[in-house]
Amino acid sequence: MTFVIHPAATPALPIAGSDARFPVRRIYCVGRNYAAHAREMGKDPDREPPFFFSKPGDTVVGDGITLPFPSQTQNLHYEAELVVAIGTGGSEINADAALSHVWGYACGNDLTRRDLQAEAKAMGRPWDLAKGFDQSAPIGLLHPATDIGHPDTGSILLLQNGEERQRGDLSDMIWSVPEIIAFLSTYVTLAPGDLIMTGTPAGVGPIAPGDTVRVEIDGLSPLTTRFGS
Repeated sequence: MTFVIHPAATPALPIAGSDARFPVRRIYCVGRNYAAHAREMGKDPDREPPFFFSKPGDTVVGDGITLPFPSQTQNLHYEAELVVAIGTGGSEINADAALSHVWGYACGNDLTRRDLQAEAKAMGRPWDLAKGFDQSAPIGLLHPATDIGHPDTGSILLLQNGEERQRGDLSDMIWSVPEIIAFLSTYVTLAPGDLIMTGTPAGVGPIAPGDTVRVEIDGLSPLTTRFGS
């Protein structure tokens, strides 16, 4: 096939213990999937079905990167999350079979321009520029499910300059990974290369230029991101 311009490179994640990489297609994110975080955002977690927003695939950046501080924000927030990588696609996936569609897992950080998000909410506008800006999806080494299984318990925490800011347990998720996959697949056809960021515990907060943010989840390689001026 001939293109009139050079096609963009395929974004990809490194894989633990391998030189191969996992190609990224789309990134879906679950909003307010931990009860304590829902409450800190002023919502009732007992009355809300899962909802989703997305980030472009090319917002992915890897572990150990120093990022330029994003433009157009005075209130950049961290959000530690478990990332699910889809290896087998499908639609209308049954929750009982959902884990067979998962290729692997990683630590992630759903960077958010919170001030732009608040402004968009107040005006009834989309969140795209608050969530899907350049380099807004730091994600660590991807671990195959064949190696680690399917984590549904274990600590998830975030450290900012060595100080703990977020701590929860994967078992605290309102909607489990199989339920998330089943629900999302009723709205879109999932495909190999899709990523799902599964929500964050309570304790989200601002990042300042010069900060180092580290996400840790039991059984996964940690994710460290530094922020420049």
